Amino acid sequence: MTQLKDAYPLYLANEARQPNADLEVTDKYTGQVATRVAMASPELIDEAIGWSVRAAEPMRRLAGYERQAVLMHCVARFTQRAEELAYSLCVEAGKPIKDSRGEVTRLIDTFRVAAEESVRITGEYQPLDISARARDYQGIWKRVPIGPCSFISPFNFPLNLAAHKVAPALAVGCPFVLKPASKTPLGALIIGEVLAETDLPKGAFSILPATRDGADLFTTDDRLKLLSFTGSPDVGWALKARAGRKKVVLELGGNAAVIVDRDADLDDAVERIVFGAFYQSGQSCIGVQRILIHADIYDDLKARLVDKTRGLVCGDPKDETTFIGPLIDEGEAARLEDWIGEAVDGGARILVGGGRDGCMMLATLVEGVPHAARLNREEAFGPVATLQSFTDFEAALDEVNDGRFGLQAGIITHDLSKAMMAWDRLEVGGVIVGDVPSYRVDNMPYGGVKDSGLGREGVRFAMEDMTEIRNLVIRRRPIL
Repeated sequence: MTQLKDAYPLYLANEARQPNADLEVTDKYTGQVATRVAMASPELIDEAIGWSVRAAEPMRRLAGYERQAVLMHCVARFTQRAEELAYSLCVEAGKPIKDSRGEVTRLIDTFRVAAEESVRITGEYQPLDISARARDYQGIWKRVPIGPCSFISPFNFPLNLAAHKVAPALAVGCPFVLKPASKTPLGALIIGEVLAETDLPKGAFSILPATRDGADLFTTDDRLKLLSFTGSPDVGWALKARAGRKKVVLELGGNAAVIVDRDADLDDAVERIVFGAFYQSGQSCIGVQRILIHADIYDDLKARLVDKTRGLVCGDPKDETTFIGPLIDEGEAARLEDWIGEAVDGGARILVGGGRDGCMMLATLVEGVPHAARLNREEAFGPVATLQSFTDFEAALDEVNDGRFGLQAGIITHDLSKAMMAWDRLEVGGVIVGDVPSYRVDNMPYGGVKDSGLGREGVRFAMEDMTEIRNLVIRRRPIL
């Protein structure tokens, strides 16, 4: 049977270190301490950044096939250790075991895509003779690694969102320091354990659990050339303001909407919406939070959604039948309970769910939520979704746009003209037609606009952020 180790080291310049075991990692369902993890001091973080600077040149010199070999080693080892990775994720994040296995699959996919992309980093030949003065000139440009990178990953996808930073960095040859979320550090540390089996140049990676205050250098140190942060909007924008001259990529929050038009297949819509709203207990920034349903099908679809939601199993995430596990901590569950209560006080009606027991929150559907309520305007990040009707499709698009977030939106319709209108009009990073906004494949460009972020992930697109263009101009001289 899979078990956690008694303690996990951090990784400093490719090597395991156990300076302490100060960070307690709890089983999010039982609340009991499951294991302990080493914490990095500011001095260790400073040392790790110094090593990343020294590793920049040897990392840059790695050939494409050498970078690919490292990434394929990771693919093989993650595949061999898949059940261990899924179990650790289930414990540290409270993620139902089926969802945990799904995330391990995505971890493997992300590293495999990075391995493929690592040997096809191309540039371009560019004729320059756009006028007489440039008649004898031609240009070539290529991409080169940006240098040492700083990564801060969140608690909700501890494996795959770390992978979306680590794998592209390895693919292009950038050394990095990674701070995993303190509530869920195990996945990143297992990635470090696998990377330590390779012959990457010393200093190529450091994985350093740390307190938020103690990790200040991840943001402010000018030796780092890029900061990639995934987490809450308030924290992300504050980090950007303090990041100095380095490039910043932010993957932040959302309150994703799905529009269900009158021509939708209701059986399919129910399955997809319930999945999108409640998978991994709603702790996804593209989880379905707002459901806009055409008035002609509103009552029918509402009844089906309520019936399906009521049947979801809530409980121990290690149980194969569980669909709703605990939220990351009781404070988050209490916050969400308060938001639901605020909406009800404003006239909303709970259709199903609404109850809480510690970290556990029942899958909840609410209708009639006031426009200004936090449940409508902010990111719920839990197992709750709101329902409202519409009669005019363009007005529904305006409703989706009316807010500070813009990550992804779903449009369930068979009308191609409406799908194209949504793609043109919606102020989001991605429009998902025929499905919920919660859909993501790990090679697609992913990210948001407005308060949802800055830049794009998806392996090839992250690699672009981790490289710089270097131009070469050649003047042709007459042969004497």
